[in-house]
Amino acid sequence: MKKEYLIIGVVGLVAGLVIGFMLANNLNRSASGQLSNTAASTTTAQSKNPNLPADHPPIGTAADQTQSDPLPQVEAAIDRAKQQPQDYEAQMTAGDLYYQIGRFDEAAKFYEIANKLKPAESEPLIKAGNSYFDSDKFEQAEKWYLLALQKEPKNLNVRNDLGLTFFLRTPRNIERAVKEYKSSLTIDPDHEITLQNLALAYDENGDTENLRTTIEKLKKINPKNPVVVKHEGK
Repeated sequence: MKKEYLIIGVVGLVAGLVIGFMLANNLNRSASGQLSNTAASTTTAQSKNPNLPADHPPIGTAADQTQSDPLPQVEAAIDRAKQQPQDYEAQMTAGDLYYQIGRFDEAAKFYEIANKLKPAESEPLIKAGNSYFDSDKFEQAEKWYLLALQKEPKNLNVRNDLGLTFFLRTPRNIERAVKEYKSSLTIDPDHEITLQNLALAYDENGDTENLRTTIEKLKKINPKNPVVVKHEGK
């Protein structure tokens, strides 16, 4: 989910605040798939997660087409992974291909196997979290993101995704989402994605004072940020 610098505006659940925003193509989620160069970067997140707004930046590297049945190359990769259960790369490749066709639960299983083969690696943890995220299984995504953060505590993108799992779940846990965003800001106080998500969380929670303060900080970093523009009209 990954490696394009796309602002994550979690606004599908915020009344009247539907935002689709791309900043530039170089950073989004921190664990890019091996096959991300072949994935379509314009895939909307809403097509994979209906809780997010139309034109929301991609939440993963899944390609535009979502297949109900594996493509031939996917089947070959799955067979290879099953025949070579101790092959880390085979498990990761199978997971990546399943992810690209929108079979997120199956992808997660291969990432979990890869994690067992190389428990020191953070990539399988992040990708398993991403897969569960895109399956709307936010509690399970939380588990894998927390494990990833044990290895990469300063990974702002994973920390933000962890915050999103609390923002999007039912019932929402706004306080925990805010906590994760604040943790990101201790690492980078000017991180635009974090400030935007934090503003949205405050808006959803009706915390007008903290919302105003966060909007002011966000405005200094990017006055054209859609959250800033939205609130300037109020």
